[in-house]
Amino acid sequence: MKEDKKVLIVVVGPTAVGKTDFCVKLAQELKTEVVYADSRQFFKEMQIGTARPTEEEMQDIPHHFVGHLSINQEYSFGHYEKDTLALLEDLFQKHQTVILSGGSGMYVDAVCKGIDPMPTSQPEIRNKLNQQFKDEGIQPLLDQLKIKDPEYYEVVDRANTQRVIRALEVIEITGKTYTSQRNKASVQRPFDIITIGLDRDRQELYDRINFRMDLMLKNGLVEEVERLKEYKTHNALQTVGYKEIFDFWDQKHDWKETVELLKRNSRRYAKKQLSWFRRNPNTHWAHPDQLKEVIEYLNEKINQ
Repeated sequence: MKEDKKVLIVVVGPTAVGKTDFCVKLAQELKTEVVYADSRQFFKEMQIGTARPTEEEMQDIPHHFVGHLSINQEYSFGHYEKDTLALLEDLFQKHQTVILSGGSGMYVDAVCKGIDPMPTSQPEIRNKLNQQFKDEGIQPLLDQLKIKDPEYYEVVDRANTQRVIRALEVIEITGKTYTSQRNKASVQRPFDIITIGLDRDRQELYDRINFRMDLMLKNGLVEEVERLKEYKTHNALQTVGYKEIFDFWDQKHDWKETVELLKRNSRRYAKKQLSWFRRNPNTHWAHPDQLKEVIEYLNEKINQ
């Protein structure tokens, strides 16, 4: 490998596929560090419900952007892009390769492609959409999004009200789809990018998701959500694993239905993640157990 060649190895994949273990083993082999691009794992108060890696799981490998924020802090794509690029500049002084572990497609794209400046929020439009949500719930907004931007509708976390509202707001302001404004030409980064996608047989993945949700509940997920009750309306909590339990307390479902929804919505979230990541034709897909083969592939690509 050329001394001056810097390579960002992006490891993407759905929830519960085994990214943490894979990235730790890969980092050990490459003697490098792991940067996280999973917005659900940024907040220190959200550990169980996001399956944030523990100190034991990280095995002394430096991990960045894991539990580094408090739930009451605002943190945008723009902040993340700026902070990550600054961090990578420092890390590439020490390492020729750095690993980016991605569960959130938009945050991965922010680092790899850059983000186009979106129009400033217009209070009149935002307030109208927020009021519609309060009066009618999320479904009418989702119906609008499906008509106005079917491509984004397929990949957005539909439980995340603020993302749905923001997309509709941008569409109304610009008269263009949200997708078209996110898919503009990529910016040039001062490092090469190699993307590895992790996946499993669908039933194997779904079994892992179901098992992990049972484990989360056993390990205190309900108690974690209880501690976050005062932040219920925060954007970070409009996500799988938290919203369902808030709905249970609002008597929208009984407990049996809630557990089934937790598992079903986690499976749907995984499906959306895969849909997003499969848009990149340059991704090399592998099973998490194929570490040796992935390292051989990386060595071949890096030394080209």
